[in-house]
Amino acid sequence: MSGPDVSVVICAYTEDRWEDILAAVSSVRAQSRPALETLLVVDHNQALLDRLGKEYKEADEVRVLANAGPRGLSAGRNTGIAAARGEIVAFLDDDAVAERDWLRYFAEGYEDPRVLAVGGRTVPVWASGRRPGWFPEEFDWVVGCTYRGLPRGRVRVRNVLGGNASFRRSAFDTAGGFATGIGRDGDKRPLGCEETELCIRLSRARPDAVLLIDDRAVIHHRVPEVRERFRYFRTRAYAEGLSKALVARSVGADKGLESERRYATHVLPAGVARGLRDALLARPGGARRAGAIMAGVLTAAGGYVVGSVRARRGGTTFQVPAVEVTARE
Repeated sequence: MSGPDVSVVICAYTEDRWEDILAAVSSVRAQSRPALETLLVVDHNQALLDRLGKEYKEADEVRVLANAGPRGLSAGRNTGIAAARGEIVAFLDDDAVAERDWLRYFAEGYEDPRVLAVGGRTVPVWASGRRPGWFPEEFDWVVGCTYRGLPRGRVRVRNVLGGNASFRRSAFDTAGGFATGIGRDGDKRPLGCEETELCIRLSRARPDAVLLIDDRAVIHHRVPEVRERFRYFRTRAYAEGLSKALVARSVGADKGLESERRYATHVLPAGVARGLRDALLARPGGARRAGAIMAGVLTAAGGYVVGSVRARRGGTTFQVPAVEVTARE
C-alpha cells in the first residue's frame, strides 16, 4: 500500500487488562490499512512481559518490549518510538480498540509534508452500559476521551490527545521524546498532559509544523466502573491541574494554557447553562451535570495552584529525553 509505513505503539502495565490488551492488538491487526508493526511496551512488569512474549511469539508483526526507561507512560512511549521502524508512529491505549479505518485516516493526514501529528476521536465505552446521568460531556477528558468543545472534522489544533494519536518519526528527532515526570506511572495520581507539552515543544521547534485532529480516526475506550464515580472525577480533575502547572512551567503559561482559557470561558459556561436549562425542563441529571462542571473547575484550579507552588519550590522535576533509535530500517 502506498504512503508512509506506520508503527503502532501500545503501552501496557498490568495483567488486569489482559483481555483489553489482546483486543487492542487485534483491532490493529484488522486495520484496512495494515500497520508495519505493533510494538507492545510493558512497563516494569516481568510477569506481563513474559506472558505477552509467549502470546505473540509466532506473530512476526507484533513485538513485545520492556520499557527501557523509568516507570511511566512517557518512558514507555519513548521506548516504542526508539524501536519503531515506521515513518509514522501511532499510539493506542491498552484499554481501547480502533475502528477498521483508523490508520487509513491517520495516513491521509500526512499527505501534506508540513503535518507532523494527527490525532483522532476517542469514544467512551461505559462499564455500566451508559453515561452516568451526572457526568458532563465537557469533562470526558477525565476518562481519556474526546470531550465536548473540541473542534469537529479534520482541523488544525494545538495538541493531539495521547491515547489516540500519531506523529512523524522525524518529529521526535526535532523536539525530543515525551517528558518523563509529567504523565502517568501506574502507581501515583492519574496525571497527564505529556502529549500537550510535547506538541507545544514541537511547534516551537518547528513553527511551520501542522498538527491535526481528524475525528474520522475513531477508537473506543473502555471506562471501568471505578472511573464512573464522582470520586475519580474529582481526583482526575485535581491531577489535571497539577499536570497543567508542569506544562506551564515547561513551555510558559501563554501557550501552556492557551486552549484551556477558551475552554474555561466558553465551553464550560455553556455546559453549565445547558445543565440548568435541563433542570428547569425537568430532564434528568441537568442540575448534577452543572454542579459537576463547577466542581471540576474548582478542583482543577486547586490542583494548578498547588502544582505551581511545588514547581516554584523545585519540588517537582521532569526531563525531556532525546529518543535514541534502537531499530530502524
